[in-house]
Amino acid sequence: MMDKKQGGKGRLHKGKWLLGAALAALSVGAMAQQKTLYVGMNGGDMERAFTQYVFPDFEKANNVKIVVVPGTSTDVLAKAQAFKDKPQMHVMFLDDGIMARAISMGLCEQLNDDPVLKELYPTAVMKDRMAAGIDIGMTGLGYNTKMFADKGWAPPTSWMDLADPKYKGRVVFQSASGSTFGLHGFLMFNRIQGGTDQNTEPGFKQWPTTIGPNVLEYIPNSAKLAEMIQSNEAAIFPLTPTAIARLKKRDIPVEYVQPKEGSVILMVGECVIAKNSEPELSQKLALYLLSAQAQAKALEMGGHFPSNKNVQPPAGNEEALTRFQGYMANAKILDWDQINATRPAFNARWNRTVER
Repeated sequence: MMDKKQGGKGRLHKGKWLLGAALAALSVGAMAQQKTLYVGMNGGDMERAFTQYVFPDFEKANNVKIVVVPGTSTDVLAKAQAFKDKPQMHVMFLDDGIMARAISMGLCEQLNDDPVLKELYPTAVMKDRMAAGIDIGMTGLGYNTKMFADKGWAPPTSWMDLADPKYKGRVVFQSASGSTFGLHGFLMFNRIQGGTDQNTEPGFKQWPTTIGPNVLEYIPNSAKLAEMIQSNEAAIFPLTPTAIARLKKRDIPVEYVQPKEGSVILMVGECVIAKNSEPELSQKLALYLLSAQAQAKALEMGGHFPSNKNVQPPAGNEEALTRFQGYMANAKILDWDQINATRPAFNARWNRTVER
């Protein structure tokens, strides 16, 4: 026969076991309730900044896990298109030109009409709230400060400086058929020649007798640029303030200038994917990413310039943000609908007549 002490111990062990089981069940229940949102975006530096510093506050507040689906804008668009009827992602970040295509393909759901949208630069809201910018940049001109100092040249001030004969064989231009920077540079030149985003005839007509003869090399992207500056081959080229800042951190002698005709807005936009499995939570995330709180962290930790005008610069970023706001004053917006409508023909002509 069990004595009272043994009976008490048995009940105690049983109670502890039941308590442990209950806690385990609660833990499993909490885990089961945690939802996952998949965000298609650029990998690398941008993914690191957002996963480490921007997403966590939202994840904690909403008991959600955000998983990045990394890829270029073209990759992310292709994934969204492939699963259009049963989306695998909830939100996607795309370059503005690619975003315009995504909207026209019916892949985006209109953002909820929220007060945060009124805090954005007007240029950041796309197509009646179908998408909005979370990171704004601009393409202007970069130049090799060492070469300019050695030659006694004044810094460039205009897109037309690319056609100055003194830069013959020293202009490096990204391919306009494959690079956004190159396309921006050509379209600004085209506008100066009297063309429009739809009519690029003036640009193509004048190129061979203006900028064309000065071009040392048409590069597919900007990856090769650092080495061409360091070897003193490249004098002047289209580039963004963010890309220039990254080169300067590597002690590459380079500086950005805002052309007097204006730079070209280069925006990373976000949209909520239509027909996704978590529409309410996806909208909540998209609107959070437009907030001053989220964008201040993206600026401080990733150098992503805000679309929200209310962002207060973190310590050490005051001067950069003030400069950026100055650049925004005369930055130009492209008509991506017009550009995308004729893009295949444009690319074919560029490859055939310019980069031949």
